[in-house]
Amino acid sequence: MSQQDPRIDAYILQSADFARPILEHMRHLVHKACPQAAETIKWGMPYFTCEGQLLCCFAAFKAHCSFIFWQGAHMDDPDNIFRARGENGMGQLGKITSLKDLPSDKIFIKYLKAAAKLSTAGTPPAAKKTAPGSKEPEVPDWLLSAIKKNKKAWATFEAFSYSNKKEYVEWITSAKTETTRNSRLADALAWMAEGKIRNWKYVK
Repeated sequence: MSQQDPRIDAYILQSADFARPILEHMRHLVHKACPQAAETIKWGMPYFTCEGQLLCCFAAFKAHCSFIFWQGAHMDDPDNIFRARGENGMGQLGKITSLKDLPSDKIFIKYLKAAAKLSTAGTPPAAKKTAPGSKEPEVPDWLLSAIKKNKKAWATFEAFSYSNKKEYVEWITSAKTETTRNSRLADALAWMAEGKIRNWKYVK
């Protein structure tokens, strides 16, 4: 049975009028495709988990919504729905401004089931192996992909300690708007490309 979180009810109610039906519909489809899905809030956004593993999330901004498959970088895209319109924005589906921007329910549910299967299969992201007992912060798939595109930034991020990685992740994902998030991401990539930690300005 689906497990719903009242914090997501509040999140949807506080979203812009255009966003509410979009968020409600996506939420409905997640639970329809994955009846065992549970809800939570991470990094200020509604997230869904399946058997304790992160599955997907959505977010509402001033003029659009976004949807993110947590394992999106490892998913097949047989129906070509990932950023099919070439739009920018967080998540694989680009900027969603109305229900018409979503794939059909049938296709969306198919992708959600595939995402659930992938998430619960324990397939790790393509990253280096860590030593036994080492810790790694949870990094959203969209953020991991953005860092990997910048070779210098990725090399720095990989070499960072747990705390240094966590500081960057929490700073970027805690942004209240996508504009702020994108600005922080740009700064983070530039700083990491130079080998700098998040609070490099305060290091004497």
